[in-house]
Parts: sequence; structure tokens; C-alpha cells
Amino acid sequence: MIEFPKDFFWGAATSAYQVEGNNVNSDWWEWENKTGLGNKSGDACRHYQLYNEDFDLARKLNHNCHRLSLEWARIEPDKGSFSEEEIKHYSGVLDSLRQHSLEPLVTLHHFTNPIWFSRLDGWLDKNNIKYFLGYTRKAAEEFCGKVKFWVTINEPMVYAYYSYVLGQWPPQVKSFPLSRQVVKNMVIAHIKAYRIIHDVYKKRGLNPPLVSIAQNVQSFVPCKDTLRNKFGAYLRNQLYNLDFINRISRQKALDFIGLNYYTWGPVETKSWHPKSLILDVCTENHHHLKKNTLGWDIYPQGLKDVLLSFKRYNLPLFILENGICTEDDNLRWEYISQHLEKMHEAMQEGAKVIGYIHWSLLDNYEWDKGFAPRFGLVYVDYKSYSRIIKESAYKLAEVCRSLRLK
Repeated sequence: MIEFPKDFFWGAATSAYQVEGNNVNSDWWEWENKTGLGNKSGDACRHYQLYNEDFDLARKLNHNCHRLSLEWARIEPDKGSFSEEEIKHYSGVLDSLRQHSLEPLVTLHHFTNPIWFSRLDGWLDKNNIKYFLGYTRKAAEEFCGKVKFWVTINEPMVYAYYSYVLGQWPPQVKSFPLSRQVVKNMVIAHIKAYRIIHDVYKKRGLNPPLVSIAQNVQSFVPCKDTLRNKFGAYLRNQLYNLDFINRISRQKALDFIGLNYYTWGPVETKSWHPKSLILDVCTENHHHLKKNTLGWDIYPQGLKDVLLSFKRYNLPLFILENGICTEDDNLRWEYISQHLEKMHEAMQEGAKVIGYIHWSLLDNYEWDKGFAPRFGLVYVDYKSYSRIIKESAYKLAEVCRSLRLK
């Protein structure tokens, strides 16, 4: 029997673009339609209209918190012009969360940008940081009375990797040096946003907020126990997992550390070339691990390893995303329960974990992969937009209620 603390946070997450539908002023919307991407977001889950019903489901599942994002392109559809209508909408969303006894964790940037921002070269140009900061200040001023937890940027390393290294996401650039520039600008943006949010709360006489990022992490493990693979694993851990956190923690711009964990990274390097050390992966599949429908290995031990590696920062740790896309709901529960076990083991060994948020509350639009990958605790019928709670969600709900995992 595993027991969790009474003050532990339990919840699930959504991302505005992936669930709301019709975010027509976002760069992703423009990109989907310009490129003729087969998987268009369209109405998504109609969460924009149905958020009250969705929060009813979260409460039914005994959640006490919910992670959501604001869509910057809704709030600031044109440069310097803020939409009072959309601010009122998100204020209603936050009120609904409070009415459902769900602590909001608000993300300011979850991969998407306003079209006007992208046309100015987006995150590549350091002169554009000021626009993100203007949006940050507006959001903090409007919502400070309703929000305690803020996440400035979701998975900055993932954004830089898919948009500026692989070139799979808009603006579809393939340049490692430019990706590093994007990361550098996001570091600056976070540090300044952190200070702006704290400043707003101080001026309003409110209790200090808790501000972080959502850092995607993997457990990098040498596939074969060679010096080159060990060095490759070390480099990736430093570059991918720790670099961003190190840079912002040195500036004392973290109140907790938000972590997103899904899978590991088996390292099998072909040469000592830097590109090989950083990017080569094992392709032999000789570990025989179960996989999700996107082919990601299921490796719960990695969550424990990562949590223990972040003890060095002596800050609260909050798992902001952990989940699996699968049609097999028994596998989903196996994934959840095994990761909760490893999370608890890390807590017993000193990792200060304060909460667990599952990705995601709803099946949703999984970016360039479309609607096929189903990560949700709640099944969404994309024709009728009806919701059906999955059995795995009820099992997690019992853990949230009893604070016990049997």
C-alpha cells in the first residue's frame, strides 16, 4: 500500500489550442491551412464552449487542480490590442475552476503564437521578447486575483527542437544555431516574465505567486555501456533536461520546478561527432519495452531517476504532464500506476514532489499528429463532441480520493 500526502495536488491538463477549437489568429491555424496539413484542428474538442462540463468531469474524478493555458492569440489578436471579450472569457474559465474547487495552474505560452508575432520572426528576434512581456503583464494584471500558480513557457526545448531543429512545426526551420537563439530568448523572456508577475502581485498587495516553466525531461540511458554512450547521455541530460533550468535558477527566477515526463532516451552513438553524441538513438528495439501509439517506450523508472536528479535545486517539484496515448485503457492504467509508484519512491528518497497532473483530461488535437493519438482520461467523440470517462480515470480518481495506491 502506497500513501500520498494530504495536501498533494492531483489533476489533469489541457492546452488551449489543442482543445478549444477555431483559434484563427494563431500561427498554427495559419500554418495548418497554408501547408494543407491533413490533420487540422478545426473545432478541436469545443472546450471553449464546454469548459464548465469538462470541469464537472474533473471534479467527478476527484481532481483538486487543473492545468490550462491561455491562448495568446485570442487575448492579443493584433499587436498591442487586447481583446476585452477574450479576457472576460478566460476570467469566466478561471471562475469556473474555482467554483469546481480546482486550483488553476495557468500556462502563458503552450507552443502557439499570434500570427503577427510570428511574422516579426517570433522567438528568433530578441526584440520581440517585449511583446511576450506585454502579454504577460496584461494576463497577470487581469487574473492575479484568481491564480496562484503560473507557468510562463511550456516545454521550451521541445518547441525549439521541433520548430527550429527538425523543422516539423512552424516556422519549419532546420538550424541548430537558430534553435539555440530561440532558447536563449525564451530564457530571457521567462526571467523577465517571472519578475513582472511577482511585481504585479506585490503592487496589488497579494500573496506572492508561484512561477515556473514546464520542462520536458527524459531519462537518458546508455543503450550499451560504452564511454561514448555514457558521454552522449551526459551531454543530452545537460543540454535537454538541465540547461534551461540552470540558466533561470541562477537568476533566482523559479519558485518550483514544473516537469513533463513521458519516456526515456536510449543513447546509442555512432561516432564522437557532436551531432552523433547529441542526436543518435538506439534503433534496435532490443529492450522490449511496451510502447504508446506514437512508438514512445514506457519507462517508469525514468521518472524516479529524473525526480531524484532535480533534488539538487532544493525546490518543490510539480509533475505538470505525464501520460500515454493508447487505445488500450488497461495499458493506460498500468502506465499511470507504475509512474505513481516510481514518483512515490522518489518522494521517499527526498524528492519534494507536491503534485501530479495527468496529460491529459481530454483526448485532443496532438499537433501535427492530429486526433489519432488519444491521451485523455476522458474519451472525446469528435463527431458529437460527447465525453465518456475511461475506466483508468475512475481508478486514478480513487487514488485522488483515498490518497492510496493499492
